Amino acid sequence: MNLCYFDHNATTPLTSEASVAWLEATEQSWLNPSSPYRNAAAVRVRYEAARESLAAQLEIAPGRLVFTSGATEANNDVFRNWARQLSANTLVGVNPTEHPSVIEAAEVFLGRRVEWLKIKNDGRVDVELLGERVRSGQMAAVSVMAANNETGVLQPWQEIADICAEANIPYHCDASQWVGKMPLNGLSQCSYVTACAHKFGGPKGVGFIILPNEAGDFSILLGGTQEQSHRAGTEDVAGVLAMLAALELSKTQESSARDDFIKRIVVEIPGSIIVGHEAPRLWNTVSLILPRHRSMRWIRALEKLGFLISVGSACSTGKASVSATLLAMGIDPVAAGRALRISSGVNTKAEDWQALLRAMVVANSLLDSEASAEKSSVISLD
Repeated sequence: MNLCYFDHNATTPLTSEASVAWLEATEQSWLNPSSPYRNAAAVRVRYEAARESLAAQLEIAPGRLVFTSGATEANNDVFRNWARQLSANTLVGVNPTEHPSVIEAAEVFLGRRVEWLKIKNDGRVDVELLGERVRSGQMAAVSVMAANNETGVLQPWQEIADICAEANIPYHCDASQWVGKMPLNGLSQCSYVTACAHKFGGPKGVGFIILPNEAGDFSILLGGTQEQSHRAGTEDVAGVLAMLAALELSKTQESSARDDFIKRIVVEIPGSIIVGHEAPRLWNTVSLILPRHRSMRWIRALEKLGFLISVGSACSTGKASVSATLLAMGIDPVAAGRALRISSGVNTKAEDWQALLRAMVVANSLLDSEASAEKSSVISLD
């Protein structure tokens, strides 16, 4: 049975172009670029050319760009460095709907110094209140993502970048779900930006962080002078070249097929709720709360019908019964336990969305029948 994949916010299939780039680099540019001989120097040239190419797309100086193993590593190190660099008497504002790699890093490295920012019912940070807190002088840094991985809600990160710049404090923006789906312009105004390749058709295990110009003592890994002494370790030339190949193919799409699905699902399954429907959202994402049956029952039923969907962040699935993001938005825990995350990719067709709709109607009927049978069984036992 062919499976229809609707979990692109968790990871994306490797594009053929990225695969070709990775294989070519593995075969032709496998030497350690930090070695002293000329053949290694040629690999170094390719690697630095890739940095310059990505930096140009991001509209930053190449020196601000550091390649990493992904966004989780980079997010952790932003907070580890902030814990060392920022005054112990100041607070760091953090959006409570961030990815677990931000939430947990903030809690571990900063503890009571974290101030959880106020958010509106639609999941967006209250910019007015944030501005007041920043201008009070007690907040030393801010971390707010660009786009939520579960709901697709777009944060007002450009406004936040301006607020932080005016106050001369650093702003970290996790752009893992933004890069490859939305335009890159404007990210250069953030002090720190983190992203990873596997969210837009690149390989797993590679990503990047944008650092501020003055981040000379920012360290990720020790033991070498690679990445301008910010991150030690042999450079992943093949991964970086594959990431660039994937990013060159990424694009912003129209959301008409997704929007048609939303309009019909609330009719076909009355009582369905679209999370964050009043906020601007990623074109590929639907966060849906169903009127009946827990999330995992829906996921299993749809998988049997040939559709792969999720419940939230893949990094937190299995750790908690309900989404921390939905709870932070004020959604009832019982309702949050019926939530699904549906996320498409650049190759998802309108017919795929239509087929998913039909499958969900079938699954709803099957789950209702199963629930009725289970209830009848309990009654008969009584």
